[in-house]
Amino acid sequence: MSRVRWIALVAVLAAVAVPLSAPSERAEAAPTAAVADDGARVVSQTRVGERILDLEILSPALGGKTGMVRLLLPRGFDTQDRTWPVLYLLHGCCEDEDYKSWTAYTDVEEFTADKDVIAVLPTDGRAGMYSAWWNFGLSNKPDWETFHVTELRQILERGYRAGDRRAVAGLSIGGYGAMAYAFRHQGMFGAAASYSGVPNTTLYGVPKFIQGLLTTEGLAAFNLWGSEWLQGSIWRARNPYDNVEKLRGIGLYVSSGNGRGGPLDPGGWDLIEPLSELSSRSFTDKLRRSGIPVTVNYYGDGTHSWPYWEREFKASWPVLARGLGLPS
Repeated sequence: MSRVRWIALVAVLAAVAVPLSAPSERAEAAPTAAVADDGARVVSQTRVGERILDLEILSPALGGKTGMVRLLLPRGFDTQDRTWPVLYLLHGCCEDEDYKSWTAYTDVEEFTADKDVIAVLPTDGRAGMYSAWWNFGLSNKPDWETFHVTELRQILERGYRAGDRRAVAGLSIGGYGAMAYAFRHQGMFGAAASYSGVPNTTLYGVPKFIQGLLTTEGLAAFNLWGSEWLQGSIWRARNPYDNVEKLRGIGLYVSSGNGRGGPLDPGGWDLIEPLSELSSRSFTDKLRRSGIPVTVNYYGDGTHSWPYWEREFKASWPVLARGLGLPS
């Protein structure tokens, strides 16, 4: 083969290989109609692969800062003129991958590939606690709750064909967030799931655990909800355990391990999962005493880790699917 032809062949092969090896990210124009009532808007969006769309949202609820959201789009989203059910997937505290964590650590992208749902993976910051912050009554910023359930919801409905059937699921602090959003916004979610969550935030030991997380992240522990004693009314107003009646009629799923090494992490152990199990059991016991149906899975050995949350998400899918109006 001549030198000229060899160079030409190498050039052709390189041109073919680049799309296969380079990240398939591309910036896209945000829909002009994707603006919330308070002015929250998408300032940039990036397509990451075939079904992933990352949104950067300028948010008054976050004090004029931006927050990231990852969307897992259903197949046919770009070609079908219809609305889609929406599944919120909430991450835990102190997560380096933040809004990307569900796609980084689980097979949720593959699992949802054949499901007619928009999966929404929003940031909660390092430790936003899915809440408006109290800040000693001086400010409610950041207000993660408004960012998620008002600003983001309106943006998705106005620019991304989101429908009015919704479900929410989360792990660890995100499990708390799922149950908190479900009771604090009655009628918004048809189902809610908590994996290794803390749905009873006032159970002995849990307030100190939450405050410890905030302190570890360099945040003022009492800026969130104040003292569990002096500002007890704030804690109770945001505690799923104290508001179980508002969950009546919602499909519920709660699971946790016991902290000992299990089948997905033999030999491991941790101290967080036992606290999660105690908080979760107190919550589901109260649900049952109140005659409110809940699907539970206290699976014994297992640590506070992603392999179990991936498994539990799939196990909870029938509950979530019913809430979304989808086949299970």
